[in-house]
Amino acid sequence: MATHNTGRSSTFLRQPVPEQRVTAGDCGLLLLRLTFGLFMAGHGAQKLFGLFGGQGLTATGKGFDALGYHPGKVFAVIGGLSEFLGGLGLAVGLFTPLAAAALIGVMINAMVTVTGAHGLWDTDGGVEYNVAIAIVALTVAAIGPGRLAIDRFFRWGDGGWTAAAVALGLGGIASAISLTL
Repeated sequence: MATHNTGRSSTFLRQPVPEQRVTAGDCGLLLLRLTFGLFMAGHGAQKLFGLFGGQGLTATGKGFDALGYHPGKVFAVIGGLSEFLGGLGLAVGLFTPLAAAALIGVMINAMVTVTGAHGLWDTDGGVEYNVAIAIVALTVAAIGPGRLAIDRFFRWGDGGWTAAAVALGLGGIASAISLTL
């Protein structure tokens, strides 16, 4: 009697699958992840290390203090690491739902504390850019990081409703906690 192999095992690793050719969709998803992920990692590096014209941790901490995050330097580290590690995770497709959650959480905080008061459009200092980043992160979590990602070897690399819910839920919870402290 033949049994059907679903390609799943009881671990988080996938069973080996025959290699398929790389499609334009795979390359497009990689381009999207690399672009948004590396931009966000760069924003984190500005805050944490003063790279790419950033102010560095001390000045960023003072800015966070002015926004009502106390102690500002601690929140600057949290925000900077969320952008840096979340961006790198999204770029290489590693722990994609968690990387997306980190970026979604940072963007919610940015919308509530900085850009929300300025309306929709980025030209007026509004939420347009923050919404775009959060939606890209959520979308990548939902559809999965694709075949050209480290996560392709793990179950969560398929994306789906659960991965999207984890990304949105954890990002929302983390931002709610930081906004109430």
